[in-house]
Amino acid sequence: MNDKNYQKRPKRKKSKKLIWIILLELVVVLALFGAYQLFVQKDKKPNNEGSSNTQGDIPGTKDGVVPDEEVDEVEVLTPEEIEAANEQERLKKAEQDRKDLIVKADKLILNYDYDKAVELIKGFESPEGGYEAYPVLVAAIARYEAQKSALVLYGGSYTSVTQFSHIFFHSLVADNSKAFDGDEDENGYNMYMTTATEFVNMMQEMYEDGYILVSIHDIAKQETLEDGSTVFAEQEIYLPEGKKPFVLSQDDVNYYDYMTGDGFASRMVVGEDGKPTTEMILEDGSVVTGPYDMVPILDAFIEEHPDFSYKGAKGILALTGYEGTLGYRTNDPESPTYEEDKETVKKVVEALKKDGWELASHSWGHRNMQEKSYEFIKTDTNRWFEEVGSLIGPTDIIIFPYGVDIETTMGLYSGDKYKFLKEKGFNYFCGVDSKPWMHIKNDYVRMTRRPLDGQAMLQFPERLTTDLFSDLNTIIDPDRPERGW
Repeated sequence: MNDKNYQKRPKRKKSKKLIWIILLELVVVLALFGAYQLFVQKDKKPNNEGSSNTQGDIPGTKDGVVPDEEVDEVEVLTPEEIEAANEQERLKKAEQDRKDLIVKADKLILNYDYDKAVELIKGFESPEGGYEAYPVLVAAIARYEAQKSALVLYGGSYTSVTQFSHIFFHSLVADNSKAFDGDEDENGYNMYMTTATEFVNMMQEMYEDGYILVSIHDIAKQETLEDGSTVFAEQEIYLPEGKKPFVLSQDDVNYYDYMTGDGFASRMVVGEDGKPTTEMILEDGSVVTGPYDMVPILDAFIEEHPDFSYKGAKGILALTGYEGTLGYRTNDPESPTYEEDKETVKKVVEALKKDGWELASHSWGHRNMQEKSYEFIKTDTNRWFEEVGSLIGPTDIIIFPYGVDIETTMGLYSGDKYKFLKEKGFNYFCGVDSKPWMHIKNDYVRMTRRPLDGQAMLQFPERLTTDLFSDLNTIIDPDRPERGW
């Protein structure tokens, strides 16, 4: 028994020693593992000391940590590859530029300006060359030239520009209930004004019948002969077959005080889109902006029907001066807004001209220029240039008040009144008649206009139905009073 017990003791001591060694090694391993985890976590934390190459900058990460399996290796491009990518981007943009150029040119041909469309395409330049290097641009020019070759002189409707109609209006009635309210001004409005509804009806029927707006400057221009002298010459206007050119104008675009509260626009302004429009004062004194007269109404119509305008032509606005310009009382130096109003008028005029409108003199005081003396005409005209011409810029169109010409002669102008007006720069002289009439002389152009107002529609309907409108019942506003004169 004793011998056996003696032999077992050394084995028990050896086992205890082995256990302690194993425990010690386990502690060391755990310590090393813990240190390793601390090191790894520290390496994954965002660098907050200004480094720009941090995982915390990557969108979609949580606390700046990106799981290893979601981290993509960043591709580093060579300088050659970068250059190739930039070139591809340039070529792509250049292709889009060519497409945009064709879209712009296509808009020009909607107004029958084929020459300008071709000029626009031919002006294209790129590192690869001019328009000839691109089949799409060459094809566009071929298309424009083919369409232009199919046009007909004056649309085949006339043999001379002297046959063109020149129609005109006064301020349009925007609110019928105020203009036709039975007061003392109703008869005058009924005779000489056209409602906004009637104007739109007229433009729609004329458009459907093939009429197209042209500028007075496109039908007759001053040309220089070989000897250096100048003459006015009839111009050739080529249009699709069936089109009928006509000129349009509006008198007294001044918004006079007597019209206040009677349903008319109060003045012209520049809209938020940069285009000319009108304001109107409501019953409560508030002011609204919108299509309350011919300019914004016709602009909207042409925007919808661009083929109603030849090369962007709109109309002529005839201005007096005795109550200011375009609704601004620039005739009154005592007005507290005098200087401000003059600057505003200049801005409105700039917008009008950019939009295709032309401006003309309607005299300063709106007096019969045939009855008045030469001295009166001289004083009146000089005042118009001082108060109105200084704001609207040069014009060579004069539209006679009441439509009464300075001379009754059907031949050449010869009097002192003409000579003075010619010296002031006027070349186009416009009166009124019941039918188209036009003289193109060496020194001037003389053209009559036709009123499209209540009197013409109610008293002389035959003057309009012979060529302009087939049925006035589709034109006349139902709110218009019956003939009351």
